[in-house]
Amino acid sequence: MSVLRSVPFGAVCLLYAAILSATPVTHPSPPVVAPAPSLASSSLQEAMRRIWQASPEVQAARADLDAARARARAAAQPLYNPSLSLDAENADVNRRTAGISLPLDLSGKRRARTSQGEADLLAAEASYNVRRRDVAARWLTAWSTAVLAARQSELGRRRLALMQRFDDLAAQRLKVGDISSPERDLAGLALGEAQVQQATLAGNEAAARAALLAISGDQPMALPPLPNGLSPATDSVMPLPVDELPELRQARAQQASAEAGVQVARRARIPDPTLSLTGGQVRSGPRTDQVIGVSVSIPLPVLNTGRAEVDAARAEADAAAAGVRSRQFVLRAGLQEAQARYAALRGATEAFRSGRAAAFEDRTTLLEKLWRAGEISTSDYLVQLKQSLDTALSGQELESQTWQTWFDYLTAAGRLTDWLDGRTQDGHNQDMTR
Repeated sequence: MSVLRSVPFGAVCLLYAAILSATPVTHPSPPVVAPAPSLASSSLQEAMRRIWQASPEVQAARADLDAARARARAAAQPLYNPSLSLDAENADVNRRTAGISLPLDLSGKRRARTSQGEADLLAAEASYNVRRRDVAARWLTAWSTAVLAARQSELGRRRLALMQRFDDLAAQRLKVGDISSPERDLAGLALGEAQVQQATLAGNEAAARAALLAISGDQPMALPPLPNGLSPATDSVMPLPVDELPELRQARAQQASAEAGVQVARRARIPDPTLSLTGGQVRSGPRTDQVIGVSVSIPLPVLNTGRAEVDAARAEADAAAAGVRSRQFVLRAGLQEAQARYAALRGATEAFRSGRAAAFEDRTTLLEKLWRAGEISTSDYLVQLKQSLDTALSGQELESQTWQTWFDYLTAAGRLTDWLDGRTQDGHNQDMTR
């Protein structure tokens, strides 16, 4: 009975000594790190600017914006051009005349077209900002995933090294009779499992890199590091009012364009008169007379009154207004969801960092000491080491998800581009240093 009692007592003593010897110099425990700055680092800002410049999606949105500017200029031009006519006739009476005619925009068609062009330009500007933000959000998500995959792959390589060393030690202890043959087999099986898991992690890292290249292209770029500190708190960013979010600005601009389209259709129903001025001379025998004439013509909207076009434009405007209201509901709900998810994940990350679950190095060192001293069996060592490794990988996954939800929250709050451009909530620029 005394022998059975001495084993757990020795394990407790060795555990206590190992904890005391695990000083921060040799095996540091992860401290509670201060939150990261509430603005992006300069390296991340530079990387994002390069992505925006090289992104085909942003280039296409910029081309659409240039086209909208050109269409707005075209809509502001006069609606009609003058027409010149020359007539000549040789008969009993020789006639030589020249005439000029111009339709008159008396119904305000040009003003209506100008209003619609300006609304379309605002919609294109909002669409450009949304496309630019969406590219940034996708790249940031892919970037954090790639950084996480690299960290997990590095941790997997450490796990593989631990399993290799454990396998070598198990082989040595089997030779001297310290462990049994089944325990030696457990070490070999653990090494094989670690090799399989490392291959999976390497595949995940390659997939994450490919997803990143799908957005950034094949341009060489050193990935900026993921901040070591906690992501910023939710109160560090004040969400924009819903009416000022890019999606709603785009929807309202589209609604304004549809409303202007109604006015364009109404003005198109009103016929415009055409004023013509003719002058010349008529020669009949020895007599020559100077002639001048003025005429006015106007189309009669009898066969096609244009009412159907007005009804169609009115229906499109009603649909755009309903789309604005629907977009408001979606944006409010999305902001609440993103804020709640981010607060929950950030709280979990903070708790993980402050607890012993993050002390991976301390636990692995202690477990190896206990196993070498014979205080724990090979199976117990493998179970606890696997639990430590799984916990470390889960912690990295949690931090990556927290950063991804931070980007989602910035997107829902309408502050993502401000965060990337280094602008504070009052619109001023700040230089970020770490």
